[in-house]
Amino acid sequence: MLVGSNPASQIYVASKRKACEEVGFVSRSYDLPETTSEAELLELIDTLNADNTIDGILVQLPLPDPIDEAKVIAAIDPAKDVDGFHTTNVGRLWTGLDAPVPCTPYGCLLMLKETLGELKGKRALVLGRSNIVGKPMAALLLTEHCTVTIAHSRTEDLAERCREADILVAAVGRAEMVRGDWIKPGAAVIDVGINRVEAPEKGDGETRLVGDVAFDEAKRVAGFITPVPGGVGPMTIANLLRNTVVAACRQNGLPDPEI
Repeated sequence: MLVGSNPASQIYVASKRKACEEVGFVSRSYDLPETTSEAELLELIDTLNADNTIDGILVQLPLPDPIDEAKVIAAIDPAKDVDGFHTTNVGRLWTGLDAPVPCTPYGCLLMLKETLGELKGKRALVLGRSNIVGKPMAALLLTEHCTVTIAHSRTEDLAERCREADILVAAVGRAEMVRGDWIKPGAAVIDVGINRVEAPEKGDGETRLVGDVAFDEAKRVAGFITPVPGGVGPMTIANLLRNTVVAACRQNGLPDPEI
């Protein structure tokens, strides 16, 4: 479900719909006007919760004011919550129980494990404390026995804290905030940020996408680093598809797929 015409949200939703088509999922799209009321959105969610042909429900965030995002997320059946945002699923994640895992953090974890192997004992710093990325990312790294620090824009001595990290996940939402000299030599850097900035070299009024990390500086120091765009984004969509397959199996009494 997409409410309103947020340009970034439209791009994200289009990518998700395309991915569903490519793998053969049945995908229903609900493009709702900016004027959609909270009550109307909640009514639609109730309808989809009760629809046995629907295995996963996704409401694209952010939602326009005055819709209460927390109330909307809480209305989704936890079994169909393929974003992993429902408080029931968040609680299960933090207490070590099986639950749908938010797509972006899980994608970051898979990249780290594929690149570094075992993560046990590594120092990890998560820069950002959102419910969507920062907090679940910290929970996943703790599960892998990392020593985890959560930092944010108001952390004192932030650059020094970053330099201590073997793994740095930047998800603070500030363009190129993390400089090259903030990176520990050889560290693995995952850049979750997507920021649009002016690009005068491309012409008047043109823009380009950058992450939260100053990529050209950081790549000279880091052992591994993800680019923006093209780094974390594809992993997010892949894990949305994974969560949906798992949800479908569980709702239909089938064993979890080996994916």
